[in-house]
Order: sequence, then C-alpha cells, then structure tokens
Amino acid sequence: MSEESGRRTTTVQMSLGLFEEMSGQPINESTREIGFQRNNVFVAINGLGLSSRRFIDAAYFIAAQEPAPRDTYDVDLNYFKWLMRYESRNVRHLQSVIKEAQRVLIEVTDTPPDRAPSEDDQWISEQLMGSVKIGKGRIQFRIPPLMLRHITGPDKHHWLNLCITASFSQTYARAIYDYVLPFVVAGLTDWIELDVMRRWPGKLGTSASEFKHFRPKYLDPAVRQINELSDIDLSYETRADSETSRKINKIRFRMKRKDTVAALLSRQPDAHDLLLTLKEEFGLSNKQFDVIAEHRMSWTDERIQQAIEYTRFRLNQGKVTKSPAGYLMKALSHNWQVSEAERKMVAIQSELAVAATAQESARTVATTAVKQSIAARDEEARSQRNEEVKQGREHFESADEKTRKELVRLYIASQAGKLMLRRLKLEAGALSDANILNHSDLSWYFGQFVYGKMKQLAVQ
Repeated sequence: MSEESGRRTTTVQMSLGLFEEMSGQPINESTREIGFQRNNVFVAINGLGLSSRRFIDAAYFIAAQEPAPRDTYDVDLNYFKWLMRYESRNVRHLQSVIKEAQRVLIEVTDTPPDRAPSEDDQWISEQLMGSVKIGKGRIQFRIPPLMLRHITGPDKHHWLNLCITASFSQTYARAIYDYVLPFVVAGLTDWIELDVMRRWPGKLGTSASEFKHFRPKYLDPAVRQINELSDIDLSYETRADSETSRKINKIRFRMKRKDTVAALLSRQPDAHDLLLTLKEEFGLSNKQFDVIAEHRMSWTDERIQQAIEYTRFRLNQGKVTKSPAGYLMKALSHNWQVSEAERKMVAIQSELAVAATAQESARTVATTAVKQSIAARDEEARSQRNEEVKQGREHFESADEKTRKELVRLYIASQAGKLMLRRLKLEAGALSDANILNHSDLSWYFGQFVYGKMKQLAVQ
C-alpha cells in the first residue's frame, strides 16, 4: 500500500475513532481537525441548503480518503450523520435533505463571465450526488464519475474543515464561506453580481432583491457568523454598474487567514504547551501551522511531540544545519522517530564521554595538587631561607669588630663567596665589614653564609 493511500485510510480510521471517542458531542466541538482537500470547482453551487451542503461534505470527505474511486460507498449511518452534524432522528427530514442534494446540479464551463456562451465553449452540467440508500443502520451512496474525478484529481483545491463548516447555522454564511475559500491566499475575490449571489442558498423573499433589505437580513449576519466561527476574517465592498447609478449590484469580499496558532490554541487548549513550543522554540511560520491544521486528524499530539524530540535529537548531534522548523515539518510529515537503538548508542557514547571527562578531570586535579604542594614547599623553603638570612645579618651586626672582619674574610675565601663575587663583578679588596651589607644581592647570600657559621658553632 502506498504512503498516500495509507495516510487516507488512517484518516478514516482516526475520524471513526474520534466519532466513537466523542460519543454524543457534535463534530464542531472536536479539538482535532477533520477535513479534506476540496476541488475549487465545488465552491459556487446554487440552491443548496445548509443541511444538504453538510451532506455533500460528509459524502465527499469519505470519498476523498479512498485511494481510488468506488462505485458505491458504504458507511455507518450514525458516523455519517455525525460528519454532517445531523442531530435529528427525523428520518423523513433526512430523506428530504438527501433529495435536495440529489436535485442540485453543478455547472462547469470555460465561458468567460463577461460574455455570453458560444457553441465552441465547453459546458457540463452534472449532479452532485447519485443514488443513496439507507437501511439497517448503514448508508450507501454513489457519486457521479465526473464529480469523483474532481474530488480525487490533481486540480486546484483548498482545505475544507468539517469542524468549521459544521458550526455554521446560517445558509448564507456557509455559501459565502464556500465561495471565498479559494481566494484566501490572494485576499480578494472578483466582483460578483448580487443577483448571482442571491441564488446561492436557493429562493429568497422578494424583499431580498433590494440591497437595503438584503444587507441587514442576510449579508451582514452571514459575515458576522463567518468572522465569529471560522478561520478567516471577512469584509466586503460594493459598487454600482456606473458612477451615475445608485443601484448596488456588485460585491466582492476581502479576507485574511486568522492567526493559525491562535485558532489552534482556541480549538485545542490541551495542546497549548506543545503548540507554543512549535512557535517559540522552532519558529514555525503561519503557513507551516496551516499544514499542521490540515493534518491535525492524523498528526496527533503524540506524533508532534515525537517530531520535536527527533529534531532536538538531531540538533544535538549537529545534523540540522539549515532550518530547524523545516526539518521538524519534514520529520512530522515522514513520521520520523528516534529508535531505541539510537537512544542506547547515544546514551553509551554519553557515558563514555562522561567517564573520559571525569578521568581527565581527576588527572587535572592530581596534577594541580602536585603543583600546589611543590609551590607550598617552595614557599616554605623560601620563607625559611629568608628567616635564616635575617638571623645571619642580625648576628653579624651584633658581633664585635674582630668577629665581623673574620666572617668577611672567611666568606671572600669560600668557594661560594668567590663565585658570587665573580658573578656580581666585585673585587674582594673592595669589601669590608663596614660595607658588605650595602650590596643588596651580596648581603642576602652573605647573611645565609653567616647563619651557616652560626649553626656550626652551635654544634661544636
């Protein structure tokens, strides 16, 4: 089975699991996204009510998950009703909703909107839904082949979130939302004839033909509901055909995607810390968050956390050299995860590195201790020698003249004295008991010599 077909099958399984998990809660209260890539051809459908639109959504969602088109789709009825947020047990009403969906046709043409069609133009009219059968807790339905090609084909498409569309209670809000979705990236729709727009939800009262009645009763409430419940912020502007006319007959919409992170946080409060990690630690863009939102059914909190851990793991190894956000999205898309073998390998390498560091630290501590010990002993010896020199000087200065002269004579005649005089370039005859201590370097060694003589005398 291919990766794409496996992903689609998994999406069906997960939506079924979520249906069972929520048990009694409508789909619009789901904290995980459920939707599919819908072809842009399905945005301008006239005469389709709110429940019938939800019926088409549920059927096309099921078809979009399949790896190949089927003649007949067969699913649990309660699950199907949950997908379309149909909470009534009125079977007769459900049948009327289905028949309305079967009656509505979709037209596809290459005729430009600013001219009448010609015989050379392409034009196709097709039903949105084929035969439908309900019985024994199951629903079976067929989708016309042309529609199936558009559902599963590679043509231009947009993401349709069933959790959002199931929230709308106004048919006009849903019809407008359907129409503007493909224009979200551009931020602006083309100019639309008001008469065309009025036909989107089906027949309206005669008062709707006047914009001053149509606006407060249908248009403004629909825009408010879209802004309140959906993932886009919507506004509109109108105009007349000419500067001399006062009759408003054209409208176009401006829209922008709401902050995806904020939208996800509001719908998925349990994932607050996880989503903030993606935004603040990895710096994901709104476009990348849009991708996460589209796959939120299969990209669970556990899978996102797994991708975060994998990216951190590779970052620590120095394997991520460009965009951590892009690397994380790739890890999320391919479902990469750190294997237990890799974790064990890194743990062992870490333990070996810690042991080596500890061993090196121990050697450093030992070497430092030896150096400190040697330095301490040197300092002690130096202090002792200074004390000996001091005592030698004091003995020399307190001695009588005869003793001082004898000590000078003995030092000059000694081997140490001769070497020091040669080193300091001093003449022996120039030294006497009166001036020997005036030579700073010589006086230190002379004091040490005198101390040695003191010790010899003490021993004798």
